[in-house]
Amino acid sequence: QVQLVESGGGLVQAGGSLRLSCAASGRTFSRSAMGWFRQAPGKEREFVAAISGSGGSTYYADSVKGRFTISRDNAKNTVYLQMNSLKPEDTAVYLCAADPSFLRVGIPTLVYEYGYWGQGTQVTVSS
Repeated sequence: QVQLVESGGGLVQAGGSLRLSCAASGRTFSRSAMGWFRQAPGKEREFVAAISGSGGSTYYADSVKGRFTISRDNAKNTVYLQMNSLKPEDTAVYLCAADPSFLRVGIPTLVYEYGYWGQGTQVTVSS
C-alpha cells in the first residue's frame, strides 16, 4: 500500500511563492514517476508537472512552465513543487500522485496513469 501526504499549501498573494511537499511511504519510491495535479471547484483534475523516478526527467503543463519546478529527494521519499509567480488562476487543491508501473516508457501525464493519490492541499492565490 502506498501512502502520499501533501503539505505546504496556503493563502498567498498574486506574485508570491509556495513550496508543496509530498511524503511517500510503502513502496520503492525511487522507481516511481511522481506527478502533481490540481483541481479547482467545478473543474476537472488537470496535470501540472511530473518527474521520473531518478529525477532526471521532468515535464510541465504549458500553464505553469517557467513558474513551477518539480523536484524529488529519493533519500527522503519526498517530491516537491516549487511554485513562483503565482496567479489567481492557480487556485486549486493540489494533489500528489505516484505511477504504479515500473515499466512505463516516458513520463505519465494523464490522470488514469497514476494509481496512488494523496488527499491534496489547498492553494489559494488572492488578487
